[in-house]
Amino acid sequence: MLPDRAFFDRLADVASAETLPRFRAGIDVVNKQAGGFDPVTEGDRAAETAIRTLIEASFPEHGILGEEHASVGLDRDRIWVIDPIDGTRAFISGLPTWGTLIGLYEKGRAKMGLIDQPFTRERYFADGTKTFYRGPDGERVLKVRDCGDLSNATLFTTSPHIFEGVEADLYRSVEAKVRLFRYGVDCYAYALLAAGHIDLVVESGLKPYDVGGLIPVVEQAGGIMTSWTGGRAEMGGTVVAAGSKAVHEQVLRLLNP
Repeated sequence: MLPDRAFFDRLADVASAETLPRFRAGIDVVNKQAGGFDPVTEGDRAAETAIRTLIEASFPEHGILGEEHASVGLDRDRIWVIDPIDGTRAFISGLPTWGTLIGLYEKGRAKMGLIDQPFTRERYFADGTKTFYRGPDGERVLKVRDCGDLSNATLFTTSPHIFEGVEADLYRSVEAKVRLFRYGVDCYAYALLAAGHIDLVVESGLKPYDVGGLIPVVEQAGGIMTSWTGGRAEMGGTVVAAGSKAVHEQVLRLLNP
């Protein structure tokens, strides 16, 4: 049995009960990376615990892959993929562009997904066939837009610093072709793509929990989300998300000269 929308809402609600009170509240930050900065907060850990507790009680036969706690049951047909706070740097900086990502994989493919931004009260949910928006301006089914050509596209990436070496040069070749590029909105960029506000997201260095909740939201709104070589994106790595097939193909040609 697959979960319904009400269950995803419950997961988002228990997560926001842990994250929202800690947002802009002077939280403690722990650095997970020696020689760099990879922050984690009490909110990350508490939110993932709350999500896991509810999943384990309702779907004990499912596996869980999360960012902050040990994975379980990764050999099972259905696996939950959780990022309790995607965009922790935004979270600790007071920027409302972070979100809770919850995805459900079935036999390795992203089947259902949710992006929740509790501060702005926006929720994006893919039920297996369609993507829905719920927020301050109401509720609707989402559809990506087709800007026609890469030269008309608005491009987002979290930061140009996520690209290194040859990847940086390849990314810049895409950036040089678009009409507008912006940085720094983490998972919220994919929500904007699904809603038809932007056209393209290009990123690298992603983990499965960074994309598990995003792929269904983008694809079920009519978008395309793949690796830089055109393969499936469920395992993360290099990612291209586009609102149209034509723009996606143009980007892949630039990334694979």
